[in-house]
Amino acid sequence: MVVGTAPWLWMIFTPLGTGRSVNPVPLRDLAEVLTEDRVVEQLGGNLLVFAALGFLLPVRWPWFTRSYRILLVAAAASIAVETAQFALAIGRHSTVDDVLLNAAGAYLAGRLSRRWWAPYSPGRFGPPSVSEHHSVAL
Repeated sequence: MVVGTAPWLWMIFTPLGTGRSVNPVPLRDLAEVLTEDRVVEQLGGNLLVFAALGFLLPVRWPWFTRSYRILLVAAAASIAVETAQFALAIGRHSTVDDVLLNAAGAYLAGRLSRRWWAPYSPGRFGPPSVSEHHSVAL
């Protein structure tokens, strides 16, 4: 999770100068990006920021086999990133669209890992015990 997410966070926190801006209106920035040449960069990049997190959370911890929990964790992490970008004034634009895309990317990646999800046991938040381990045919 860390290896797949850290490079994206490094890029996100690389200063582009000074200043800050924020857009709390959903889909406004996304509509602007769709008319520019940066569509793949913006959409793809934002979908991938927390994809590793979303893919691996339910594989490691059964509690995350409820997909909405992946979505909530990714949204919270993305809100933290956008808030930090704004607070640090590193020349980045903070927008609710980034939060939506980051969370959607984690959710979709989580759904892609469905085959390898840890077995769910109500009331348990941790790794499977030795008796619960199972082999996964790839």
